[in-house]
Order: sequence, then C-alpha cells, then structure tokens
Amino acid sequence: MLYYSGYTRRIGNVDDGSTVTDFLPAERARGVTIQSAAISFHWPPLPERSDHNAKTQKGGTPLLQPSSEEPHTINLIDTPGHADFTFEVVRSLRILDGAVCILDGVAGVEAQTEKVWYQAAQYKIPKIIYVNKLDRDGAAFGRTIREIASRLFVWPAVCQVPWFKGGKGRFCGVGDVINLRAFRWPEGGDGKIVETLSVDTLLDDEAAFGEEIKKARVALIELLSEHDEEMVQMVLERDMNHLRISADEIISSLRRCVLDRNSKIVPIFAGASFRNIGVQPLLDAIVHFLPNPTEVPDPEVSASCTEGTLSDLASGRILTEAFQPPAFPESRRGLAKRPAMAVMSNFEACALAFKVVHDTRRGALVYVRVYSGSIRKGTSLYNTNLQVFEPTQRLLKMYASNSVDIPYLDAGQIGAIPGLKHARTGDTLISYIGANPKNGPPEPLNTLQLRPINVPPAVFFSSIESHNLGEEKSVRNALALMIREDPSLQLSEDEESGQMLLSGMGEFHLEIARDRLVNDLKAKATMGKIDISYREAILHPSTPETAFFDREIAGKRVKAGCTASVFPVSETRDLESTLEDADFSIVEDDNRISLNLSSHATKLPFQLPYTTLRTALENGALSALSRGINHGFPIRNTHVSISIDPKTQIFDADTTPAALSSAARLATKAALKNASTAGSAILEHVMHVTISTDEASLGAVANDISSTRAAPAKISPPRLI
Repeated sequence: MLYYSGYTRRIGNVDDGSTVTDFLPAERARGVTIQSAAISFHWPPLPERSDHNAKTQKGGTPLLQPSSEEPHTINLIDTPGHADFTFEVVRSLRILDGAVCILDGVAGVEAQTEKVWYQAAQYKIPKIIYVNKLDRDGAAFGRTIREIASRLFVWPAVCQVPWFKGGKGRFCGVGDVINLRAFRWPEGGDGKIVETLSVDTLLDDEAAFGEEIKKARVALIELLSEHDEEMVQMVLERDMNHLRISADEIISSLRRCVLDRNSKIVPIFAGASFRNIGVQPLLDAIVHFLPNPTEVPDPEVSASCTEGTLSDLASGRILTEAFQPPAFPESRRGLAKRPAMAVMSNFEACALAFKVVHDTRRGALVYVRVYSGSIRKGTSLYNTNLQVFEPTQRLLKMYASNSVDIPYLDAGQIGAIPGLKHARTGDTLISYIGANPKNGPPEPLNTLQLRPINVPPAVFFSSIESHNLGEEKSVRNALALMIREDPSLQLSEDEESGQMLLSGMGEFHLEIARDRLVNDLKAKATMGKIDISYREAILHPSTPETAFFDREIAGKRVKAGCTASVFPVSETRDLESTLEDADFSIVEDDNRISLNLSSHATKLPFQLPYTTLRTALENGALSALSRGINHGFPIRNTHVSISIDPKTQIFDADTTPAALSSAARLATKAALKNASTAGSAILEHVMHVTISTDEASLGAVANDISSTRAAPAKISPPRLI
C-alpha cells in the first residue's frame, strides 16, 4: 500500500524484515508483527508522489488508474496477528473507523480470526475482507467464502473472483465483479503494470472466467436486493437485468449496507500481496466502502454519572442534566443557573490516548485519536482520569518509526504527543480555554470520559528476579515503564512464595517482554518459572498426641500442655456437617478445628478466660496446618480435634496464652506426623475449562485433554446458531 501510494520507493517483505511498519529489531529478527504501528498516506497518491510512480503503456497513459480522482487521507494501523498480542488489536479497534480483515487463502478462517472478528463486532466497526495468498498451493477461495459465512456469521458479498490462468494454472489476476472487468498482472513485476480486460474480451480467451464474473455479478446484486430497498427498485426498473445496473449504483448500495451497523454484509476481495496482485483494487475498496470520520456514530461519553454522546455534550444536554440541583449540595446550586452552552463555549478538543511508546530519542510518545475539535501545539491538556494538566510542547504525525512535526491535530486524525508524563492507555484528554490551573475545567467537564479500553486478563505467568538487591529498584522502574506501554502486562507478588510475577497474554508475549527488559532497557534481571503453591492432605487419621511446651522466656518459666488428633475430610460439606459434634468449631482454609473445653471451663485459672484459651489453641493449630510434614505445603481438608485437661495441662500462673498456642502447635504437628507416616496427597490446582470444537476434531481434542491428566466432565451435542 505504501509503495503504490508513493510513500516508499521499494516494496518491503515481512520475511526479510524490510517492511516499514515492522521496525522493531525483534520484529525484523522474527518476521512477525509485535506491536501496532500507525502511518498515514494518500490514495489516490498526491500529484507530487504519483509522478514518479506512474508506469505507462505504449500509449503513454497509466494502465490502472485509481477509481477515485480526489486523494483521500488514510490513517493505517498495522496490528499483530499473533494471539499473544491481542491487546494491541483491541486498543487499535477502539479508535478505528473501519477495518480490513486479511485472511490466508490456504488456512481460511482461523481461530484467531474469529476472536478478532468478534472484538471488532463489539465496537460495530465496518469491515471488508481481503483473501490473500491465493498464489500458494492449496489455496481455496470458494472454501474460504463458505467459512466466512459459517464461522463469522456474515453475508459475504463477493466483489472479486480470483483468476487462475486456464482455470487451473498460475494465479495471475482478479475479476472485478462490480465493473465487469478483469485485472491481469504480469509475472515477476512490481504490480504497477496491470492489464485491464473487459468481460467481452475475456469471453474470447477465458470464456469460463468471464461467465464466472457474470454469475458473481448476479449473485452480488441478489444479495444487495435482500438488504437494500433502493437496489430492489433499481433491479425492477431494469427489468431484472442485473448486468444493466451500473457500477456506481452497486458501489452506492454496497456502501449503504456496509455502513449500516445492523447489516451483516461484508465485501470480499482477492489477491496475493507477495506477488503484488490485488493491492490497488483493495485501496479503492477502502475509499469506496469504509467510512470517513463524519460517517461513524458519535463516541460514547459520560460526565458526572450522566451518559450520552459527544453530540449530546456539544448540544448541552449532558451538562444540563448534570447541573440539575439535586446533583449538588445547597452551597453549589448556583451552577444550575449557568447556561450549559456558556460552559461549552470554551471547550476546544477531546481526544483518547490509546497507546504509549517509550522512544530512546523522543521519550514517551502518547498516541491519541482526536474525536472533537482541534488540539494545537502549546496547549495544555487536562487528563480527566488522573485529574492533572500536561503541556503539549510538540505534536507529531507518525509514519511508523519516523515522525513529522505538525501544528495541530484535527478531529478524526491520529497523532502522537511527546513528553506527557502521566497519560496512560485509555485516558481521556481535553483542551479547555481558561481552565483553572488547580481544579481543571468546570464541572462536569472535569469528569468527562470517553469509552475506556478494556484490558484482557492475563493468562500466562513468569517469575522475575533482579540479580541483586541493588538492582531491584531499577528493575521495578523498567517494569513500570513497560507496563505503561503495554497494560496487558501485569506485575504482582506471590504472598506464599515471595516471587515477583510478571503476567501476560502468552508465552511469546512474555518472551518479547523479557527481551525488551534485558536488551533494550538494560535491566539486570532473570525471568524463570513460577513456584506453584500446591496443597497437602492427610489420608489416614492419627492417634491422639499429647505435647507439652516447657521453656523459660525472658527469665520467666512458661508451661502448658495439649492433646490433638487429626482426621482426613474429603469435602467441604463434610466439614460443615460435623460442626455440632464439638463444643466449639471453626472452618478455615478448608480445615476444621474443634475444641472440647466446656466441661472444664469452670476450672480455668482467672488469668485464662475461656475466649483467650480458645483463641490461643486455634492459633496454634492453624500454625501447624500451614506447613505439611511430607512436602511442606499447607494442609487442607483436615479435621483437628483439640482437648485440654486443666488439672494436668494447665499450670496456674505458668500457663500463658503464648504457651498454650505453642503447645497446640506441637500437639497438632505430632498428630500430623503420625498420620503422614502412611503417606499424604498433594492437591493440585483445578481449572474448569469450556472447549468448543467441531465434531471432526473431537477425538484429537479428547486425546490431548487426557494426556494432561484432565477428564472431560461433560460433552454436549453441537449447538445450532
């Protein structure tokens, strides 16, 4: 796209790491897209760019002209296709007006395709589909179309059909269903020289392909007739002759269907980008069918618990509702008298920060999409999420890794603001003339929020450890910088193991994070496996065990005794069903602790009231259960029965709560040791997972589940949607 628009003078290759948007060293080394990259270009090319790009035939005119004469600015965001970087796709979809879904003509609709498709559907983004790699062995355009209908639940509007030489030979071009023509690219060219043939010409050399284009034209118009009333009228006016309907009328009808948020019609295009086939018609389709910023629904906003759209904000409805007297205390009801439009008169711009990148030369770059008004260089932006002002010293128009200084960003544009210290992904930034430097814009504009960007939960974890204590602060600072860039990375600390854990969307995601942490940010840290917190359970009951604690502490002798026995309990309901069997029982951490004290409660020393005695014995038993005998993991599913005889196990003033707690711990540990001689069980983590698969893959999935010691709980029959 960049080559044909005149932005570059060479065609990049993903496998060679020479593409413009894949500029990170890790992207070029691995041949995959890791982070989203923004770039702007024009289609058709601007005159000064199209001069050096135009290749001509003998007559001196370009062989393939863009269908639109007026150049359009296209803000392109190239997003990763790998499942581990799904958050890059989510935050890009949040601010886009349209999307091009690129499918592999060999693989068809894949699992990640479905996931991204439904993510885009949540934002109701108009989409077109480009079936790529049709030059490869095994490519099946027809099968891909059927999968689009059955797995994405849309109506595929086939606008192009692939052209295989002689019907089964080399992929050489595409048939334009809308304009009843075909484009043929010479083998080995750069894609600029394109031969255009009419259907009538095709009927002489490629009769079967010409007939296929006509049949696809009829099918396209029939599909549009089912969803567009104006197309029905045009078909009737032409006496049901589908070939008499003009290309412009079809484009207009298809555009209405694509822009209708409730319509499920999706235009389908074909090509082979590696062979430079089909790219220019795809650019024409972007201009024809995807919306411009004025054709998309108003962004959703909220202010002071009042929801609406930006149009509601501009008209003053949101402010009028927020200014209602009940919403404010008596001392501030003067706000209700202020006209809403007077507040809005100083409102300049509203933008959403959707990405933060730390550049080695320019510092933090905050990518923004402007939704209302215009952001100008030198203005102060108010972050309504963090309630802080931040100055905008520069505004940049990004071209992947390069940038150009610009004086302003208008509504609908995407740009970057360097130097913002606080802005994060999902923050709303507004510009307001005369805002109070301390309190910000007037209420409720100071709480204005655009629809936020939801961060998916982490699914993969890794431990991270600095090489020494002196490096721990620098490692944490580097991690904070990375998390600001990529909120799908999360940092936490395991309370049981004490490990610092870095979590993300997958193993590859964390591998890239490690490389960036160590190689780019020069942090001296090591990432490794996490310590799994298993649990331990006894399998057999113990005999009663009596223990005494007799020690001199701080020059004072303390002494106490206790008897304990332990029993295995299979389930939590068994714990609760026996609560009434003891004088006092508690259930904590899937363990039951019961105390038999009531018959001796009247014989307790005055310095040991019943509640104090009970608490001391409970704490001692819980302390013993925190570490198993055989494996050292916390004990679960165990019933501890504690009894005490005041005559033989309490020694007047020498018995203190601390001594009783220690005696209970020793007795419980002795009972656990007795029970563990016959062995104990390790309790692993259990996860309930729902897996959806087709019937043909059921056997392979079941075998894979069984190999991991998992057991299918239920297999449901296919569900029709």
